[in-house]
Amino acid sequence: MNLYVLLKMVPDTVEELNVSADGQSLDSEFLRFKLSEPDDHALEQALLLKEKHGGTVTVVALDAPEVDDVLFTALAKGGDRAVKIPIAQAGLGTAASAGVLAAFFAAPGAITPDTLLLPGSQAIDDLEGELAPLLAAALNLPYVGVVCGVQAADGKATILKEFAGGLRAEFEVALPAVLGIQSAEKPPRYVPVAKVRAAMKSATIDTAELAPPDRPVQLDIARLYKPEAAGRAEMVEGAPADVADKLVDVLAKHSVV
Repeated sequence: MNLYVLLKMVPDTVEELNVSADGQSLDSEFLRFKLSEPDDHALEQALLLKEKHGGTVTVVALDAPEVDDVLFTALAKGGDRAVKIPIAQAGLGTAASAGVLAAFFAAPGAITPDTLLLPGSQAIDDLEGELAPLLAAALNLPYVGVVCGVQAADGKATILKEFAGGLRAEFEVALPAVLGIQSAEKPPRYVPVAKVRAAMKSATIDTAELAPPDRPVQLDIARLYKPEAAGRAEMVEGAPADVADKLVDVLAKHSVV
């Protein structure tokens, strides 16, 4: 199988996020980045498919802080090739990112009949999960999102898709295809730091030659700000009958009833 995993760096929300002085971006002075969690699951799912069916796993990422460490970690886990696209992720909107990736995969020989493209189903700055379907549309490939299990055989993939309320459904798509991975069949594997350092010494990261898009951002940000405290919650206590009367009074006060 020809397996591609699309990796994206996102701000580490364990650290406090602050708005920069321009009011339109995050303050990068103390900003730390990490691999988006669904992308980590996408990598694990690709490695599981490789172990079952053979093939190669190629990890692809746009340029971003600390991305080299993540690419070497992916190689240490079992990836076969790492490619960095030297276009800054920070300057792209989701649609523009999909366009850059589509240009990368449009190269001759990139997409073969047994190809699966495995991006994460969403990211903290792409909660609607638009990257994967936009990429699939640009490449004219079938797409299934919120995937939590993949099996492949005879040029097809059988996919387990998760829905709200704990429901799941099984789909079958012909390859090549794009699958937005929500979670892998197993938790992402741990790789020792020593193995990552060994990969840094023995492996290389390929660089793709692509021109930046003409329209890097599809959305103009007018203002970023932290949530502002408004009114406080009013706790209603007492016997059930008294609570009911108080609730009616509150609802009537706000013209709800």
